[in-house]
Amino acid sequence: MYVGGEMVEEGQSVELAADETIVRGTMKWFDGVRGYGFMTPVTGDGQDVLVHFSVVRELGRRSLPEGCTVTCVVVQRERGRQARRIIDLDLGTAIGPDPETAAAKAADRVNPNAMLAAAGPMEPVAVKWFNRLKGYGFVVRDGDSADIFIHMETMRRAGVADPQPGQRLRVRVAPGHKGPLAVLAEIADSEA
Repeated sequence: MYVGGEMVEEGQSVELAADETIVRGTMKWFDGVRGYGFMTPVTGDGQDVLVHFSVVRELGRRSLPEGCTVTCVVVQRERGRQARRIIDLDLGTAIGPDPETAAAKAADRVNPNAMLAAAGPMEPVAVKWFNRLKGYGFVVRDGDSADIFIHMETMRRAGVADPQPGQRLRVRVAPGHKGPLAVLAEIADSEA
């Protein structure tokens, strides 16, 4: 549980001022550009609660995904109820995408073009399997069963629209953070 951005063990009490109450609810929406959103209480005890960016920032976040469960210390303001601080956040209930998780995944992605300098020479491989819906697959070297990851964009740049198991390619392989990665590909001469 979080209190004022600090982790608090379950069972510890949260000190409240006279004008504060604890409300648990579900994020209806949060607009990261405007810097606020609204939470709907789960118990139906009153109006929606304004959740401002300033309380979200205390958790090291910039936004909250739709449907996540939030427990807040709430105060009554002239224009309605407002979260003063977030006590607990459960992202597991989110029904919408979490922009921060997506941004973290994007930052973790490897740009194959940036890895060309570390890649070895062109070498023959065969497509082991490829899933167009997922956008990636694996190729293997002749006589070696070790998987080499290959992304759909690398295949597209090679002019391979529908990779098939056994299809022959030539690739340059670089060490990726999760294993070997094909960073450049071309159709093998016998298939040109």
